[in-house]
Order: sequence, then structure tokens, then C-alpha cells
Amino acid sequence: MATDLTAPRSAARLDVAPIQRRTMRLLFSTQIIGGIGVTIGISVGALLADRVAGTALAGVAQSAGVVGAALLAVPVTRIMARHGRRPGLVLAYAVGAVGGVLVVVAAATRSVPLLLLGMLLFGGGTAANLQARYTAVDLAEPARRGRQLSLIVWATTIGAVAAPNFAALADEVTTGWGLPPLAGPFAFSATAFVLAAVVLLGLLRPDPLLTARRLAAGDAVSPPATGHPSAVDADAVPGRDAAGTPAGGGQGPASAPVGVRAPRGAGMRAAWSVVRAQPAARLGIAAVAVGHLVMVAVMAMTPVRLGESHADADVLRLVGVVLSLHIAGMYAFSPVVGWLTDRLGRRAVILGGVGLLLAACAVAGTAGHHTPRLSVGLALLGLGWSGTMVAGSTLLSESVSAGVRPSVQGFSDMIMGLAGASAAVLSGFVMQAAGYPVLTLLAAVATVPLVALALRPVPTGAPDEEG
Repeated sequence: MATDLTAPRSAARLDVAPIQRRTMRLLFSTQIIGGIGVTIGISVGALLADRVAGTALAGVAQSAGVVGAALLAVPVTRIMARHGRRPGLVLAYAVGAVGGVLVVVAAATRSVPLLLLGMLLFGGGTAANLQARYTAVDLAEPARRGRQLSLIVWATTIGAVAAPNFAALADEVTTGWGLPPLAGPFAFSATAFVLAAVVLLGLLRPDPLLTARRLAAGDAVSPPATGHPSAVDADAVPGRDAAGTPAGGGQGPASAPVGVRAPRGAGMRAAWSVVRAQPAARLGIAAVAVGHLVMVAVMAMTPVRLGESHADADVLRLVGVVLSLHIAGMYAFSPVVGWLTDRLGRRAVILGGVGLLLAACAVAGTAGHHTPRLSVGLALLGLGWSGTMVAGSTLLSESVSAGVRPSVQGFSDMIMGLAGASAAVLSGFVMQAAGYPVLTLLAAVATVPLVALALRPVPTGAPDEEG
């Protein structure tokens, strides 16, 4: 019989472990679907924008998707703060589906404004995929937060790595239906987003964020017969585990106080106030934002770079291969990155990710038109992004209370999106004016502030060193 979460505190009994396992399985499945939707569109987005709007505006069109994801983070996380993860994720996927449809219409009518609007809304798919990683942490045990977050990031691999290689097939099939070239992948994206939204709407119950808040308020549970550590007695002290020790064994931010519900006005301004007061949260946001900026700047113009030296008949397939390797770097090794995050600490993995980003810029920037070397550079770029994303997101999530966590996470995704959007916009102009090697050099320089922040001395007892 399902546990009644509205029962009086004295009667409340809830075993967290089965809920977390079910949530992880569901998120894993929808990340595969959403990963297909996002990646199959992104793989041809720059080429479609180049055909409709020109090379300089190709970066603007790509950035519109990033801006859309960033802007949607605000209403999505506001909904999550009030009503839980499920309605926020469903809304984001639904908006992404509408965007995919508009891009198809824009390709058919060759309308640049409609293309930009469609790409803006298409960012809803990305917003949903990004917020899903935080959903995985809501009920995770402190010592496994990095690994469970990384598993949801990794789930995207299954769909995302294959998706670029299906772009050519999707294009051929839909061309037979009368759709213009390069529009078909976006039709498939819209379908994938709708499917993910329907699955989450029906099955993400109980809501993990609302459950976590109820547990934090003290409406927790007695241990089952097996004494599973994820179950806590209703009379346990909020913020402490079954042994009475601070959550996470007192290691790092896991022992931070946990709020019960979103306070009124817990928007971006409140999120910024929280982040400004917490050095670990600032480092987490910086890692996510800078890693994304570098990745987007280099990745967005790689298809155009390939188009400089290959005929139209070959470039789409080459883009599929190169971006598949890049996406494999982003997601395939994320469980290892998550394990290292819990094992070595958040800061060490962030610095390792920066090192990989610098190596990627060096390799890709000196590859010329040698496609295999460029592929290696893009794979390293994905690995570096994984390090900064997983470690930064984990550090951020455990550094703030549950009451403001959705708002702070949304603030982080907004900053990340705006950083990536700026990089995408500028990348087109830099590519046209100075070329791909200069673009990779500027991307490498952008990591300097993050390195400086990560190398700052950590005060004794600060929560950003322990895993």
C-alpha cells in the first residue's frame, strides 16, 4: 500500500530507497528519449541556420536555443519550487516540442524570425534534460550524490551518441514527405519531447523534491527491518541521519541546513543572495558556466569548419561522426566522473575538467582540416565539459538548503545558458573574421577566471573539498 504523505507526522513512514530507485529508472529512460530529441536537432541546427540565415547568423540561431534553455530555467524552476519537479519538467519538454515544430515551418518558409523563435523554444528540451540531473539528487544519499547525478547525465549518451548518425536518415525520410532538407530531424525531435513529457506526467510520482522537503521537515520514516540507511525515523532530527550525525557524515555541504518549502519570492534575486554568501555555490556555478561556454563556442562552429573542406554530400555524415565522438566524451564517461567526484572531491574534478578543455582547444585548434585530429579534439572537449558539469552541479546542489535549491539550480542553468549563448553568438562572427584556430584560442583563455577561483585557498571546514 502506498504511503500517505499527508498523514500526521507521528504516523508518517516512508522508505526513501525504493522511491529513489524508481525515480532514477524513470529519469534514465526519459533522458534517453530527451537526448535523442535535443541532439538530433543540434546536429543539423548550424547547417540549417547557415542555409536559411547565412554563416554569421548561424551562430545566432544556435545561441537562440541556448538562450531559450537559460530563460526557461526561470519559470521552470519557479514552478518546481512551488509544485515539484514533475510539472516543471513536463512544461520544459512541451515548450521544446513546440519549438521543433516552428523550426520545421521556418525551414519550409525560409523565415529567419520564425527560425530564431523556434530555436529559442527548442531550448526547452535542453532545459528539461539539465534539470533532470538535479532531480536525481533530491533523494540521493550524501555519499552517492555525484554518482547518481552522473548516471542521469550518462543516460543521455544512449540516445545522444546515436542521434547525429540518424540525422541523415531522418532527413531522407521526411524529404519524401515533402519537408525541406535538414528540417526532418527537428520533426523527430518534437516527437521525442512529447513522448518524454507524457511519460513524466504519468509516472513521476511521488515527486522527489516534495518528498525530500517533507523528510527534511521531520516527516521521515522509521528504518525497515533491514535497517536500510535511507530510511529515517519520523522523530529524527531534521538534517541528521539515522545515527544522529549530520547528513553526509559531516563531510562538506551535505550537512548544510535543509529547508522545508520554497520561501515566498524565492526567485533569481533570492538565489543570487544565497549564492553570494556561499563560496562553494559560487565555485559550482562558475564551473558549470565556464565549462559550458568553452564547449558551446568550439562545438557550435565545428560543423561549419567541416563544411569548409567537404562537399555537401559528405559533410552531414562527417558531422554525425565527429559530433557523436564529442557527445560520447560529454556523457559516456560521466559515471566515472561522478565516482571521481565522490572519491577525490568536487574541486579536484573541476580542475581536471578545465585541463581537458584546454587540451581540447589545443588539439582542435591545430587540427587544420584533418578530420581525425579534429574528432579527437571534440572528444576531449566533451570530457572536459563532463568534469566541470558533474562536479560543479553536485557541489552546487549540496551547498544550499532544499527550500531555495530549485531557484539556485535554475539560476545556475540561466547563467550557464547565457554564457553558452554569448559564446555561440560570438563564435559565428569570430569564425567569419578570424577563423577556427583563433576561436579555440579565445575559448581556452576563457577558463582563466575559473582556474583562479578553483585554486583559491579553502578555509578550514569549508564544504567544497570533501566528496
